[in-house]
Amino acid sequence: MDNEVIARRFYRLAALMELRGDDPFRWRSYRNAAEAIEVWPTPLREIAEKEGVAGLQEIPGVGKAIAGKVIELLSRGTFDAWERLTAETPESVLDLMELPGIGPKTAALLHQRFKVSSVAELKTFVAGGGLDMVDGIGPKTAEKIKEALEFY
Repeated sequence: MDNEVIARRFYRLAALMELRGDDPFRWRSYRNAAEAIEVWPTPLREIAEKEGVAGLQEIPGVGKAIAGKVIELLSRGTFDAWERLTAETPESVLDLMELPGIGPKTAALLHQRFKVSSVAELKTFVAGGGLDMVDGIGPKTAEKIKEALEFY
């Protein structure tokens, strides 16, 4: 597992936390750590094997808790916080935000209120006229979403 893959997991964790309305300080800290990890010149696996948690904490934005998650991710391929979070909010909800007109708030609303947690479910929802029921989605945004779904 290289630095880019590790960074992507933390980016996705931060996005899920933001989508859920978690504490902005927490999800920003994961995003900041992901930014640093993504461009760090030394493979994190190498740092973890040689220096452990202390070595990982040398990376800006990586504290003890995130360093522990990195080690857990390297050894198990996942970490407990990720498992807990994705059990409550499926990772597929993040795919909704790749569509024009759907940001974190709309994705959260679609998931929490209408139980839409994937692009496939969104297609079904849209086909049934569901976008008309979503507060904050006007005709122009609805059209953008429908067009994006045609090409997805």
